[in-house]
Amino acid sequence: MLKKVAIESAAEAYLELLASRGVEYFFGNAGTDFAPIIEAYAKRAAEGQLLPHAITAPHEITAIGMAHGYAMVTGRPQVVMVHVIVGTANALGGIINAARAHAPILVTAGRTPLTEDKLLGARNRHIHWAQESFDQGAMVREFVKWDYELRMGGQLETVVDRALAIARSEPQGPVYLTLPRETLSEKLDALEYFDPPRVGPPAASVADPTAVERAAEILAAGRNPIIIAKSSGRDPGAVAPLVALAEALGSPVYEQAATHLNFPQDHPLYGGGDPTPQLADANPIVVVEADAPWFPALRAPGPETTVIQIGHDPLFSRYPIRGFAVDLGLAGAPRLTLTALAAAVGRRVDPAAVEARRKRWEAEHRKLVEAWATRSAAVKGDAPIDMAWLSRCIGDAIDDDTIVVNEYDLDTSQTTLRAPGSYFSQSPASGLGWGLGAALGAKLAAPDKTVVCCVGDGAYIFGTPTAAHWAARAHNLPVLNVIFNNRVWNAVKRSVTSHAPQGWAARAASMAMSDLDPAPDYELIARASGHWAERVEDPTVLPEMVRQALRVVREDRRPALLNVICKKP
Repeated sequence: MLKKVAIESAAEAYLELLASRGVEYFFGNAGTDFAPIIEAYAKRAAEGQLLPHAITAPHEITAIGMAHGYAMVTGRPQVVMVHVIVGTANALGGIINAARAHAPILVTAGRTPLTEDKLLGARNRHIHWAQESFDQGAMVREFVKWDYELRMGGQLETVVDRALAIARSEPQGPVYLTLPRETLSEKLDALEYFDPPRVGPPAASVADPTAVERAAEILAAGRNPIIIAKSSGRDPGAVAPLVALAEALGSPVYEQAATHLNFPQDHPLYGGGDPTPQLADANPIVVVEADAPWFPALRAPGPETTVIQIGHDPLFSRYPIRGFAVDLGLAGAPRLTLTALAAAVGRRVDPAAVEARRKRWEAEHRKLVEAWATRSAAVKGDAPIDMAWLSRCIGDAIDDDTIVVNEYDLDTSQTTLRAPGSYFSQSPASGLGWGLGAALGAKLAAPDKTVVCCVGDGAYIFGTPTAAHWAARAHNLPVLNVIFNNRVWNAVKRSVTSHAPQGWAARAASMAMSDLDPAPDYELIARASGHWAERVEDPTVLPEMVRQALRVVREDRRPALLNVICKKP
């Protein structure tokens, strides 16, 4: 139905539309371009209209991370606004992360005023000339699904609805809208719009039934089928259908570099995070929303292996190059496609063959669980602290009402995560600095959940911790941050030693551009923002320190941080 409200400006109309479309939060890192928005917020507050809630983020990485975290937990897009092209530049790493992680975000930026005089909102600061570019959207165009510049207030309903619908359509991702100050300042008397909107994302689709039946035939006849999943758990509703498929086949599921919880870790068919040892003997292989299911330069399936890929875009068409086999691609929502495939497989399989496979892989699962426990137990007394022991302490302390945000260092072989929507790891793009902000967004989205953010010390630095800690306190978001502090960018070090195992750098006493010594007292940074924070060096007190930190965030509702001094590789 049509709805009409009295307003004063295009900026006010914009906020009204966002609120009506279910946008609850407006994450802002403000500049001179925000003047009409802030004026509209003041008017709405005076009238008792609070949505969308304004969330101040003192750095763009924090703002985009919070929006990403909120979207990944709820599936609903929120809005970020940054300051013209310079704010866009600061946010770009987060936009790339969101693009590769398929996080729906409406990223907006002011635009340097178009005019030099006469119009309300025209240039009146020295920065307004130097901050203009010929094509502001060009900076982000490769990594957003759509970009546009608002031309006039009368376009707002069309533009906002189109932006949100495209962000939510699969594969989901960020969109980018620039907002000139004169346009936001445009005087309007009323806004008339449809509520609910007339434009929305397409309904979820299932893969072609004929292709699903063909996949079921291949799997039922397969000698040794395995499944590799990475991000199908982006839709929590896809977890149970993946379990159903694994059980129908009696086959293991491997979470290769998982970005989400795709399969319960305590399920007897859970194979862990490394399918590499099975690749030579597996046939067929089902790949579910995994951009890089193995590394061909190291080990790959044989040329005779049939590969079935399932996902919204099994070809990952936004990647310039990707040569993994797609002998049969099932394009559609994994939740629906896996459900259909599990049913089709169940009609075809030989129960005796399934039972034999199931017993084999359940025995393998028990061996893996025992080996994982043995590994952490063997290092529990080591000082500096071993990351496996730290991961085990966290895994033992959390429950199914915990959301884990992991930027690299938590070893998930030491956890027992099983609840859909309980685990999120960094985007495949791995733009460092995502975790701190994403954890805050997750807490905002799920205030009754415990949120634990695991970061390396390098990722912590990238995450603009002063801005993130300020936001946690200002917006009452009690998150536990755990720093796996090994005083090195170990990803860089591993890359160098893999490239040249016996090379000069591998044999050197120290490696250039990877060392992070001398390490700051990171706990003091958190304390400066009013957080409970402690440094932990003694492995024997670590379990209690983790439990104490969790009590602080759960019972005292206070942000907490543990700076855990780990082994330096």
